[in-house]
This record gives sequence, structure tokens and C-alpha cells, in this order.
Amino acid sequence: MAKQVKLKAEPRTDVGRSAVRKLKARGMIPAIIYGGKDKPQPLQVAARDINVMMSHASGENVLVELEVAGEKSSRTALVQEVQHSPVGGDIRHVDFHAISMDETIQAEVPLEPIGTANGVKNFGGLLEQSLRALAIECLPRDLPDRITVDISQLNIGDSIHVRDIQLTSGVTAKVQLDLTAFSVLAPVVEEEPAVAEAEAAPAGPEVITEKKEEGEAAAPAPAAKEKAPREKEQKK
Repeated sequence: MAKQVKLKAEPRTDVGRSAVRKLKARGMIPAIIYGGKDKPQPLQVAARDINVMMSHASGENVLVELEVAGEKSSRTALVQEVQHSPVGGDIRHVDFHAISMDETIQAEVPLEPIGTANGVKNFGGLLEQSLRALAIECLPRDLPDRITVDISQLNIGDSIHVRDIQLTSGVTAKVQLDLTAFSVLAPVVEEEPAVAEAEAAPAGPEVITEKKEEGEAAAPAPAAKEKAPREKEQKK
């Protein structure tokens, strides 16, 4: 199940890029909490606390007990989204979704294969994972941090669909049950290149002219055709 951790936060009054830069300079990260009956509220949390919390989480589905400065009671929330810097991967912003422990929530939980498929290990097949995460519905206390699937029995051509995944009690899939999660494909056989055709023969047979021996007379020229007989003299 997903771990529930405590996290301290402070209300944030200043917004905008300049305010965010000032927060970062102080080692703080901008955040917001929304959902439930309250209006969205901007917050700020210590970067160190967020980094420690996320480093111990297998995914971003983390249940948080937010202790907001100035509020009498803590607020239960789910880490809805974490924005990272494209350079360096530092956390830039965190969205918290306020929830109630007795109301169902929806979340996407990572799918993790366990074992090595028989078709891959013994027959050179290729494992294809079509679903990286599974959308589910459950009470917050039943929220898993990941869903593991044993793929060791898969042979070439076999598949595991959503309906085949064993979910823990209280957890329901919120996608089509016939969707394929894992499958083993036949190995790709590269076609051998076509045998190169033999080099084309010369356009015509080579003609070899023998050199005449010395003293050999030249071949007589062909006899000239006899001239056509003169027309008979005209009758006198």
C-alpha cells in the first residue's frame, strides 16, 4: 500500500515568476492544494523535505498528511503531479489533491513485471509492455504504490490482459478489461540479403582477329558483278 507521510507546508501569498525565484533562493518549492470543499490554496514547502519524500516513493502516488502553518488540523492529500526541471530534473512545483479517507479516489499506478518470460528466456522472444500504468479506483488506505505482475509463464504468442491481473482487495481497474498489458512476441528474423546477380556478360562475343602470316597473299577481292547487258540496239 502507498505510504502516508507527514509534510509541513506554509501558505503562499506571492505568486508569479519573481516570487518563485525568491522561493527557490530560500530553498522552498511552490505548491498548491485543491479538491474537496475548500478553494485551491497556494503553498510552499521545503525543497529538502519534498526531495526526501519523493526519493522514498516508488511512484508519484504518495498520501500526504499536510500540516499547514496556521491551521488547527492537518489535511490529507494525494500527490497529484510533480513538475520537474527539464535540465537537471529538480522538482519545480507540486500539486496536492485534497481527499477524504472514506471516499474512493482514482489514480494511475505503475505496472511492474516480475520474472523472465519463458518465451524470452528459452526461445528468444521479445517482451512487449503495452501498459506502463493502470488506472484504478479505491479508498485511500487501499492505494497500492505499484502493481506487480508475474510474467514468467508467458510463451511466444501469449499475453496478459487487464482482466488477468490480480488486484488487491478494494482495488478496481478503471480501464477496459480486454486491454493487453504484457505480451511475448516472436523473435525478429532478419531476411538474408538477396544473392547478388552475376556480373552481366559482355554485350557481344569478343572477336579475335588472327594476324596474317608473312607472305600470305591477300584474299582476292570478290569478283565484280557483271554489268547488266547493254540494251539491245534500237532497231534501225
